[in-house]
Amino acid sequence: MADCVPLNIVYPNEEGGVNEEGAVNEDESEYESESEQRERKGSPIKANNNAANHKANQHPHPHLIDDLEGWLVGSTHADLQMGFYAKSCPNAEKIVQEYVHDHIHNAPTVAAALIRMHFHDCFVRGCDGSVLLNFTSSSGNQTEKTAPPNLTLRSFDFVDRVKSLLEADCPGIVSCADTLALVTRDSIVATGGPSWRVPTGRRDGVISNASEALANIPAPFSNFSALQTSFANKGLDLRDLVLLSGAHTIGISVCSSFSNRLYNFTGVGDQDPSLDSEYAANLKANKCKSITDKATIVEMDPGSFRTFDLSYYTLLRKRRGLFESDAALTTSSLTNAVIDQLLQGSIQNFFSQFANSMEKMGRIDVKTGSSGEIRRRCALVNS
Repeated sequence: MADCVPLNIVYPNEEGGVNEEGAVNEDESEYESESEQRERKGSPIKANNNAANHKANQHPHPHLIDDLEGWLVGSTHADLQMGFYAKSCPNAEKIVQEYVHDHIHNAPTVAAALIRMHFHDCFVRGCDGSVLLNFTSSSGNQTEKTAPPNLTLRSFDFVDRVKSLLEADCPGIVSCADTLALVTRDSIVATGGPSWRVPTGRRDGVISNASEALANIPAPFSNFSALQTSFANKGLDLRDLVLLSGAHTIGISVCSSFSNRLYNFTGVGDQDPSLDSEYAANLKANKCKSITDKATIVEMDPGSFRTFDLSYYTLLRKRRGLFESDAALTTSSLTNAVIDQLLQGSIQNFFSQFANSMEKMGRIDVKTGSSGEIRRRCALVNS
């Protein structure tokens, strides 16, 4: 689902694991490498510990019926199937689920970090795990990890630990792309958010380019036309755009991702007129006190950023979406109609529709059959 949740950029910067003083919580840093810890400053996230939502999702993998228009089908997705590893690695999904269940509550903000990573992966070369590849001096190739939208991605170590367990049980069977898709879903469920179907059978890509990440991941300053084009290029429609943007309900960002809206919107020291003036004044007084502030943390869904709920859409109606890309959702009658429908419905309705869009996103340009490979280590292509 900004520099950003779930997008840099339609998922906000995951700043999870940071306390009120800006220090990293020890239990959160357990799942980060030293490089990830250095890059964490300015990253977005949100954990959902809402008891009611958790109860509504007590069955971790409910079979949801896709009743949305424009459901993505086609030859590129034909080989994905539920229970793909039932014979080749029968405990695969259980291994993922149990690891998430045992560890996510030590670092619940990892859930938003993972959903953002999954989005960034799928929007570049499809859902093939290419975002997980490290830059290596031998290849000299700047991978997606090094692109500006991905510099604040984190929790790669969480994915790596799950992958190591899968390799120990079934060497060379479960792809990193499927590992990321499964761990994302299970982490959102474990922290009280919606569940969705994750058909498996993805294979891992062997190409990862920073320039493609920069070109394909929607930016926080995108207008409606740019968002519509970006999503349509991936086989996603306007309903998907609204629903996946809803992951911002668990997001936080830093001032540098939107401060131009407060201080220099058109280059003449002005404020974005589409931003609620009272909200803007509050941000200036209490959060982003100057345009040079690069690090102050701001919740994308103030007062509710730890709960996966509908309040993000309520804020859009009040002109309090943090990013230009959030505000852009209210500039079209088509997306406004989807927002209205969601606000008039139940949380269960939102969860069900969000689930459909997540499954749809997880099918973007997947590699199956003999395409790609099954990486032994997610950060490196097989030698």
